[in-house]
Amino acid sequence: MEYLIDFVVLTIIYILKFYKKWKEKGRDVLFINTMMYIYLSFVLYFTLMPILTTIPFFYFHQYPYEVHLVPFIDVLNSRGDFLRQIVLNVIMLIPFGFLLPLTNKNNTKMLKVIFYTFLVSLSIEILQPLSGRSFDVTDIITNITGGIIGYVMYLIFKPLTTKILNYLKNNR
Repeated sequence: MEYLIDFVVLTIIYILKFYKKWKEKGRDVLFINTMMYIYLSFVLYFTLMPILTTIPFFYFHQYPYEVHLVPFIDVLNSRGDFLRQIVLNVIMLIPFGFLLPLTNKNNTKMLKVIFYTFLVSLSIEILQPLSGRSFDVTDIITNITGGIIGYVMYLIFKPLTTKILNYLKNNR
């Protein structure tokens, strides 16, 4: 139920704030931006939710706020399921690196993707201690790696995505 409230709010924001604006710009813009919105909603689900139902309890949270500033310390100490965490963090930002250039009409360069991937990852890591999770610099590094992989995939599939978006744009 806690997650449902967050998804209802995200749906309302989408309908009231973004849907009409993106639809006016064309089906291609609506499709890509909606895909990015849905994707980012699921990133929130996996990293920060529930959000709204926990806001009143942020200051009374029972978990210690952990900050891990040594990159790959779990790997070096063979702690926990570090390999799974690394793989999941890389995978989580691959769609971001792929979709970001598609949402931007300008030619998005790799440095811009890296910068925005860094900002998304840093924002998540800064907010995670508020939901009882830890800040981990390894997550930022692996998220950026995922963003780079996504961007490379975008470059590989650019001819195909261009055809699909042109089809959506021209066939209203």
